[in-house]
Amino acid sequence: MTDVHPEHAQLQADRIYLGWQYILLHPDPGPPPKRPSPVEEPGGRGGEPTTAETELLRRERLQEDMLNRPVRLVRLVMLILTVLIVAIALSGYLDWSFALVGLVAAGGVAGICSYALLQGDRAVKYRVLEQRARDERRRRERDKELFQAQEEHAQRYREWQESKERYDRQLTWYAVAVPDEIDRVDVAGGTLPGWSALITLLGATRLYSGGHLTVLDLSEGAVAKDLIELARKGGDDPLVWVLPVDLPKLDLGATLKPEAFADVLAHVVSVSEEHRSTRDLSFDNAILERVLEVLGENATISQVTAALRALAQVGDPRDDLRFGLITATQLERIGTLFGRGVSDRVVIERAWALESQLRKLETLGTQAVRLPPARLRVVSMDRQAGVFGNRVLGTYVATALTHILRQSPASDRPWYHTIIVAGADKLRGDVLDRLMDACETSRTGLVLTYRSLTPTVRERLGRGHAAVAFMRLGNAEDARVASEHVGTEHRLELAQLTETISDSLPGLDGGYTSTISQLDDERERPEGDHADLAEDITESTEWGRTADKISEKERVLQRSREFLVEPHRLQQLPTTSVIVTDATAEGRRVRLADANPAILTFPKTTLGELEDVRDAVLALDPDARDGSGNGEPPPNLGPPPPRLDWRKGRQ
Repeated sequence: MTDVHPEHAQLQADRIYLGWQYILLHPDPGPPPKRPSPVEEPGGRGGEPTTAETELLRRERLQEDMLNRPVRLVRLVMLILTVLIVAIALSGYLDWSFALVGLVAAGGVAGICSYALLQGDRAVKYRVLEQRARDERRRRERDKELFQAQEEHAQRYREWQESKERYDRQLTWYAVAVPDEIDRVDVAGGTLPGWSALITLLGATRLYSGGHLTVLDLSEGAVAKDLIELARKGGDDPLVWVLPVDLPKLDLGATLKPEAFADVLAHVVSVSEEHRSTRDLSFDNAILERVLEVLGENATISQVTAALRALAQVGDPRDDLRFGLITATQLERIGTLFGRGVSDRVVIERAWALESQLRKLETLGTQAVRLPPARLRVVSMDRQAGVFGNRVLGTYVATALTHILRQSPASDRPWYHTIIVAGADKLRGDVLDRLMDACETSRTGLVLTYRSLTPTVRERLGRGHAAVAFMRLGNAEDARVASEHVGTEHRLELAQLTETISDSLPGLDGGYTSTISQLDDERERPEGDHADLAEDITESTEWGRTADKISEKERVLQRSREFLVEPHRLQQLPTTSVIVTDATAEGRRVRLADANPAILTFPKTTLGELEDVRDAVLALDPDARDGSGNGEPPPNLGPPPPRLDWRKGRQ
């Protein structure tokens, strides 16, 4: 039996891992073939008559007795007649000459009858012996057939053992990944626990590959909490901002030029005005640019709002002068920025609107501190801050990131820096477009998760060179759109384990704990002595702890069921199920994956993709077959998951 370990079964930096695909290349061979047993006949061997022979002899003798009964009667009569003749001759009533003739006649008839009886007895014995010979011949034939059947059984049993060994040793979970030539991954639908699983898996594999990760969590559900714990367990020290509490220590956008800063602030203001036109944005941008020209470089948000209050003639500008937010010279220049006349009213109204929106960002960067290096950065929104305020903060972070990416040179390593936006449907369409373009230009990986398929999302889903992943879609219309996108003709295989774990998972509890607010405190640092990613997943994530309660037998081989990609099926997908679609040279692929990161810890999981593992095996051994001549790979398609050093590949 060929035993090949393909080199492709290793984590690859040029792959974006989205889950694992449950596939059984070798079906269950079932119970072993039953051994043929000889048909034991009653009786014995070695010359001893069997029960069948004894019964045959009894029947033959009974039949012969019935046939010979008249002969015996005649013989008896002749014997009696002989005795009478002798008695009469002795008494003198019959002459001996006549008696002699009678004796000869009667004795002859009796002798003939005795001979006939003897012949019948011989015939019976002959028929019994003949039957015994026939039975012996049949017995030898049965023994020969039994020997052949046992030889065939031995061959079938050896084949069954090989099939059983292939079945027991085969891998069951193959990685589902997309190449890093993909610019973006769009995730449509899903629940917060499902997003948590996907983000934990994708983020852990990117960090392990030596990359950097930024998570903008707009879901208000702490979906990156397990990823943070996993990074800490692996020896990293993530930076976590919880806005608006950590807004004073957020220095994002502090280095932007006035033109870019004005553009960012203009988009922040537009968050509450979904139907605003480009002309409106340009007008706000013009106002902010002129205000920033007056204030000079490195102007803070509080200085901008003070200038806007002066422009909108709101409040007493002497208060802002007293607090040093604006100088008298700047106040005088602001009063003459747009002249006098009809436009005053329009400028005043827009300046007032800008000031009311930007006040939520006044504390931005006011207590900026020197941050330690970190490969994982998480910016989240506090659910108690209000929906509108969080949209303003989220839009600011996304737009500021966009401008920073636009100013950065293109990386020579795609997806080296990855940005995940959870709840991207809360951003305006133009904000998303600019972020997509900036990531594509700078070769930064981008993952966008959408809770629902709004018209804005539908227009952008899969646009460009992007992979699309669909998770559970509760809304019927969203499920219909998703099934049309994937194609209802596809038949996918769902593992029972996916449903079992999804049903047993609790909801996400609590929120993020800010690390930015603790930078000045003496806090315990991770020792970083854990080098096994699989072990860290088991110990530090809810997914690993849940999967650890499942028996080894359930984790290795389970039942599965198939389903068609229909709307009602998409509404019933397990929490961690992901339907991944991406374009290849051979056409569009559609695969069902389980994003549960704990599957990495299973003994039958490989980090190689199904096609890569199969091609690698056949390339190393072209003659490798599973015995049926169908070109399947041999039973061992790869080693168990390697011990993953979290720190390997760090730059």
